[in-house]
Amino acid sequence: MAITGIEQADILEIDKQVRLRRYDGQHDFAFEWHQDLELVWLIDGNKKPYTLDRLDRMYDYLSKNGECYFIEIFEDGQYQPIGDVTLFKDDFAIAIGDRRYWKKGIGTKVLHRMIERAREVGLEEIFVEEIYDWNTGSRKLFEKCGFEAVEKTKKGWSYRLTV
Repeated sequence: MAITGIEQADILEIDKQVRLRRYDGQHDFAFEWHQDLELVWLIDGNKKPYTLDRLDRMYDYLSKNGECYFIEIFEDGQYQPIGDVTLFKDDFAIAIGDRRYWKKGIGTKVLHRMIERAREVGLEEIFVEEIYDWNTGSRKLFEKCGFEAVEKTKKGWSYRLTV
């Protein structure tokens, strides 16, 4: 129960090809994603690949402070994790870690489902603490889904959507 008083769903269905699976403590497969310096630049604003310890600490924080899910694609008869998404009471994070799935519309599907989830759990808004100026893909995604830039940050903008 990462959001106080809310029971996290085990699976959030999106469509026949995409679903969200509750974080279960296993994340070794995500280490490879966090070696991709372009991904790290987009999500962290630096170009330092993750260590296993940093990956452990990240998922520990995400799962204890929000509803953390793996984004999964159904291929070859089974679901494969390709990224993660976390809904917090006061922040939001999404990353398609496997770059083969970038620019395929998956982020849009996931964001729409998480907006729906925010409504289900009674949140009044989704707030994104910061999207970096150079992360144009994320900025376009959030704006396309109705988020508005609300405050200039040191390296980008914070975004908000009333749900």
